[in-house]
Amino acid sequence: MTPEQIQLVRTSFALVAPIAPTAAAIFYDELFRADPSLKRLFKSDMQEQGAQLMQMIGAAVGLLGRPQSLLPVLRQLGKRHVAYGVLDGHYATVGGALLKTLEMGLGSAFDAPTRQAWTVMYGVVSSTMMAAAHEDIAVPELVV
Repeated sequence: MTPEQIQLVRTSFALVAPIAPTAAAIFYDELFRADPSLKRLFKSDMQEQGAQLMQMIGAAVGLLGRPQSLLPVLRQLGKRHVAYGVLDGHYATVGGALLKTLEMGLGSAFDAPTRQAWTVMYGVVSSTMMAAAHEDIAVPELVV
């Protein structure tokens, strides 16, 4: 991410943080609208889940520009999400719900450069998490 993109993400997240519970509710509404089958992956209270989501996004935003700190956290998250039943295909659905949430929550402040910055950020997050999810998968040896 460029320094400008990092700043756009941080500035826009600062606008979302005060409405975190509403943003989380919008996110999950959008996520389940896009793929109702994902509801089965969420066993805990959705308000608590929403608070955790916003906390996680806030932590990632705070670590932007410090990949040596951010990437290990994302790798651990990716490995943990395998146990929850998250599949690679789910990441695109989550990304779409995130962008829609930001669009709804930020209105005109979610302009094209800000959307692009979040898209790049989510690309880093999702690709890192997916790669980590596959690290522990045993690959059968080729028997000759």
